[in-house]
Amino acid sequence: MIRDITLGQYYASESPIHKLDPRTKIIAAIVFIVELFIVNNFWGFVICGVALGIVVSISRVPLSFILRGLKPIFIILAFTFLLNIFMVDGEVIWKWKFLKITVEGIYRACFMGIRLILLIIASSLLTLTTKPIELTDGLEKLMWPLGKLGLPTHEVAMMMSIALRFIPTLLQETDKIMKAQQARGADFESGNIIQRAKALIPILIPLFISAFHIASDLAMAMEARCYRGGKGRTRMNAIHFGKNDVFAVICMIVLLACVVLSRIFLTAVI
Repeated sequence: MIRDITLGQYYASESPIHKLDPRTKIIAAIVFIVELFIVNNFWGFVICGVALGIVVSISRVPLSFILRGLKPIFIILAFTFLLNIFMVDGEVIWKWKFLKITVEGIYRACFMGIRLILLIIASSLLTLTTKPIELTDGLEKLMWPLGKLGLPTHEVAMMMSIALRFIPTLLQETDKIMKAQQARGADFESGNIIQRAKALIPILIPLFISAFHIASDLAMAMEARCYRGGKGRTRMNAIHFGKNDVFAVICMIVLLACVVLSRIFLTAVI
């Protein structure tokens, strides 16, 4: 399950989405997440889902690879679904003691589940189609107004992109440690949830040690390449807006307008 997490991974391809300016993709991801919270009916989710499906198709990233990233958060999805089913008041269709299922609860559970799934897919698609160095440059460019106020924008962008990039690396290390301990007799699968959580505690110390080793190796590699921060730094491949970026921005505006109109004119679920 750990290896199924796709957030932070990059999927190499020559698709039009991969070739977009990283600033366009970052803004598009933020706007799409905002749209998901603007939506108040299922028709809005249909619009967002169709748009996201088109982007996934253009990106040439296999849908199975993207959906694989939903497996690790299945527990969160299930918890959110059950919480909304049993905790929302309305027209009761089943009741047992203090537990009850309402029509409104089912609608709310489906609503929140769809929102969470679309949000995770959109976030994963950003890292799957953007190289870490491009993501750093894009974040730095977007934060340039804060640089005027004295914020070290390059360092902040670098830390954010490194954190995203090393999510899959640390997950691989966790998987290796778990397999090594299982080979020595450790049991991570039997017992209830609390017992399983306690069984994972011995993993933390070697994981922290491994993380510090990785950080040390990265620091030495950056220092060996004469990295001195963003001041005076030049780029071999400068990012720039193109015609495809303009078209993507227009599509973003159209999608936002459709979502807002669906909220205004269509019947709300919540």
